[in-house]
Formats: sequence, structure tokens, C-alpha cells
Amino acid sequence: MNIFSLAYDYRNFFLSGLQYTLLLAVLGVFFGFVLGIAVALLRMSKLRVLRFIATAWVEFLRGTPMLVQLFLIHYGLASFGVEFSAVQSGAITLSINSSAYLAEIFRAGIQGVDRGQVEAARSLGMRQAMTMRHIVLPQALKSVLPAIGNEFITIIKESSIVSFIGVADLMFQSRAVTTITYDGFTPLIVVAVMYFVLTFTMSKLLGRLERRLNTDDRR
Repeated sequence: MNIFSLAYDYRNFFLSGLQYTLLLAVLGVFFGFVLGIAVALLRMSKLRVLRFIATAWVEFLRGTPMLVQLFLIHYGLASFGVEFSAVQSGAITLSINSSAYLAEIFRAGIQGVDRGQVEAARSLGMRQAMTMRHIVLPQALKSVLPAIGNEFITIIKESSIVSFIGVADLMFQSRAVTTITYDGFTPLIVVAVMYFVLTFTMSKLLGRLERRLNTDDRR
């Protein structure tokens, strides 16, 4: 079957899958963003036990396959009576996995802020929490914004694993179309093109945003 006719005839399948893919990517990055900041701050804590917990979190999530994490959350926790829907399990997995990578990004951004500004804020009587909130974090987030965008692109692609637990994302829908048409190649090409358009568009938007930020800094 022609790729264009298949994409049009089964557009409802692919558009439905696109919605789930984007939803999970947005949720993964949003909650990963919030959790990542918390983990980054814990990794920089003066308390050894907090640093240990945050380090273990990052190392475990970065050192194990996301598919294993997904199965642990969706099937493993169910053995202990903790059950999530397929979409919830997918969102949780993407969020915690993203948090491990974003935590390291945030930590690098925070450590890259000029220590002189921190000392100046403290000399003006600002407490540590206030200094972190008003001086350090805004600058750190601005400097790592491109890296956060790249993580969003990564999550868009890696969200395809949720099809293994029945979430009707793009990969799931491609298999559904294959079942109907007995064509195992063309639906995958359609999905590959859709993923490419998503990631390519995001990378271009991020490039424009980065150039704009650099221009504002020079001013």
C-alpha cells in the first residue's frame, strides 16, 4: 500500500497515538523537571545521608534500562498491591527516568553560577534558601535550558517503550494498523516520519530559543 494513502486512511490511528506520545513526553519532562531540581539540591546537600539517597537515585535510574523500570512500576509494584494504569505507569517511568538526567543538568548549572554572586547575596543578608531561589536557580535554569529541551526530544523518542504495556501511543497504533493491513513495513515508516517531524521541529525551535538567549545576554 502507498505510504501516503495508508497514512490518510488510518490517520485517526496515528493522530490518536500522537496525542498519547506528546502527553507522556510533556508529563515526563514536567514532573522530571520538578523532581530533577529536588534531586540536584539533595545531591549538593551538606547532609551525607541526603547526598547518598540522591546519588543512589541518579545512578540507579541512569544505570538501568528504562524498559526494566517500566516493568518494575507497572508489573512489579502490582505484586505488592500498588497498581497503576498503563498511562500512569508510563508517565511515572518517564518522569523518574528524566529526573535522573535533569538532576545532573541542574547540578552542573547551579555549580556554574559565579560564587561571587552568592557571596554578595549573603553579604546583603539573604538567607541560603532565598539566595538559591532568587539568584542561583534563575541563572542556572537559563544556562541549562537548551539541555532541558534536548531531554524533551529524548523523552519523545523513548516514550515508544510504553507500547509494551498497552498504551496506545504511536508505536502501539502502528502495530494496530499492521494487524489490519498485514503490512509490517509501511506503518512503521509513517510513525518514523512522525517522530522525525516532532524531534526536528523541536530541535529547530530550541536552536532559535538558544540564539535568542545568547543575543539577550550580549545586550
